[in-house]
This record gives sequence, structure tokens and C-alpha cells, in this order.
Amino acid sequence: MKLLVAVDGSRESESALAYATDIADATDGSITLVHAVDPDVYEVGGTEPISDVADARDRLIVDSVEDAEDRGLEILNEAIEIAAELGRDVSGELLYGEPVRTITDFAEDGGFDTIYLGHRGRSERTVELLGSVAADVVQRATVPVTVVR
Repeated sequence: MKLLVAVDGSRESESALAYATDIADATDGSITLVHAVDPDVYEVGGTEPISDVADARDRLIVDSVEDAEDRGLEILNEAIEIAAELGRDVSGELLYGEPVRTITDFAEDGGFDTIYLGHRGRSERTVELLGSVAADVVQRATVPVTVVR
């Protein structure tokens, strides 16, 4: 059984990893961890000298892609360490793009049997306005999804 676990550094994603580890142990399955970075948000910038405040703001946005990648790699490495403490060897992938689409596409393209992810606590009002990554993954996925609190 191939299990995909989406991690974001939250306590809930650690719980999803622990739960998936139990399932992998019971089914002799493998676990792949993913974290999604959305670089499309950061399309502007360049190597020319900064000409004005707007250009400086754009450069800061571009620099934060590298920060997001570094943070994503740190999140993956921490999750790999947690899995090792739980007695599991896992692999990790940094994905690029909108999280819901990239996670579900990766699961389908990779032939995964199921997806595990944490449910980050948001107020009902926030979920109404912004939606929930977990809920959107459940809606879009072509494989079973387990959302762990």
C-alpha cells in the first residue's frame, strides 16, 4: 500500500503522519511525505538594480520563494525525523504549485492508494470565507483521504 502524507509543520500534520505510520506498519506499506510551495504567487522581480519602492516590494516577494522552499525542506526534514523516531523510513518530495491541485495530482500520478493530512483548526467563519485545504483535497482527490485532527 502506497500512502501519501501531506505535511505543513503543524501538530495536526504530525498526527496524520503518526496515524499513517500505524497504517503502513499494519499493511506493510510505504510512506511518501509531500509539502507544497506555491511559486506562482511570486512571479515578479529580476536582477536589475532596484528602481523604486514597488520594485523593491516585488524583489522581496521573489526572495520569499527561496524562504518558502527552505521552510518546506525544513518541514519535510522534521517530518522525516519524526517518522524515523516512529520506526519508519519515508521519502519526501517538495511540490510546486497550488497545494490542493499539486497534492491530488501527485497522488494520482504516483499511484498512491490514499492521502493523509492534518486538519488545521480554523474558525467556522474563516472556513466559510477561505475554504479548507483539507476539505478541498477531499473534494478533488481520486483516492481515499483521511483527515486527522
